[in-house]
Amino acid sequence: MKWLLLALASMFIQQSFVTLGKVLPAVLAPVIFFELPIDPSWLGVYVGMIAGSSLIVQAGCGSAIARHGPLRVSQAALLLTGFGLAFASIGILPLLALSAILIGFAGSSTPASSQLLGRYSYPKQAPLIFSIKQTAVPVGLLLAGALGPTLTELFGWRFALIIIGMCCIIFALIVEPLRYEFDKDKDETRRFQLSDFKSTITLVFSKSDVRNLALGCFAFVGLQTTFVAYFVLYLTKIGYSLVEAGGIFSVSISAAIIGRIFWGWLSSSYVKPQKMMGFLAIAMFLTTGLACLFNETWNTSHIIIVASGISASVFSWHGVLLAEVARLSPASMHGTMTGGVLSFGQLGGLALPFLYSAVLGISGSYQIGFLLCSLPALFVGGMLLNTSLRSPK
Repeated sequence: MKWLLLALASMFIQQSFVTLGKVLPAVLAPVIFFELPIDPSWLGVYVGMIAGSSLIVQAGCGSAIARHGPLRVSQAALLLTGFGLAFASIGILPLLALSAILIGFAGSSTPASSQLLGRYSYPKQAPLIFSIKQTAVPVGLLLAGALGPTLTELFGWRFALIIIGMCCIIFALIVEPLRYEFDKDKDETRRFQLSDFKSTITLVFSKSDVRNLALGCFAFVGLQTTFVAYFVLYLTKIGYSLVEAGGIFSVSISAAIIGRIFWGWLSSSYVKPQKMMGFLAIAMFLTTGLACLFNETWNTSHIIIVASGISASVFSWHGVLLAEVARLSPASMHGTMTGGVLSFGQLGGLALPFLYSAVLGISGSYQIGFLLCSLPALFVGGMLLNTSLRSPK
């Protein structure tokens, strides 16, 4: 139990920092783009580059986790995030692109944490344990919305990025003493091969249930990435200041902290995981559709309620899905299978923000992009519910 709690705490903190670093440039995009200046539609390209590099890393990180251990890979993710933010703070377009690639390479943090928690968690408690760990993502988003604008007002956006980057690097050093336990099963004879990509994808497609989870991950991560990239910018376009928009973002994201734990608890005891994710997918489509109606006449409290509904669905499925992937994986393949499924998520995180960027550039409408990017979730919701109803208890 001691090692489970230490693993949970360390993975929670590292994923909070990685998430914070990943979304901070998007939260600060209104001031960054105003100063440089850059057209807002290019934000989709930036987050798409993050997703693209994450896709490559997550599809092939199984060998790195096996060779170096999950904690060492987590430390590397923190360092990559820290240096990525440092490059972004310089404010030169080629270095912004490099920062996106480095931050995307930190996508190995989730497969690594799944490998570690899968070792110490009992199958029955896994949905709840994974959901608790995955609340680190909304915590990171909440911190980005709260700290980012505040630090920017105090020190400027460049120093805001540097401060958070330094925090990531410092925590990577703090967890070093835990390596003797958490990386004790590393296999130093394991070598990376290009065939790892093929074997990982083949492993995902070898089971229909895992394949369905991968398609769900495509839709869910794609919509989540789009929302994170453009929601604060969307609110500034209907009259809110950066601090006000960041505050609304943070308050609404807090619903995901409760949602992730609650959905994980339900999936552990009462509702089949695939059915739970099906219901959440339908809720994603409905709540995003309501957000498309926002304008200057909406009351702030009503916007927060709708955004909280998005948070409780779009940002709350992760623990249920990751625990289900772990359940369906061979004991030694938790990290590899998780990386494979999440690589489909990063494909969605690449495709849907690019779609949104193109729609915004052509039409100038933030609403149309959100609606189009929510349609895959509607499709996946119907598929998962149908599969769940047809499968035995």
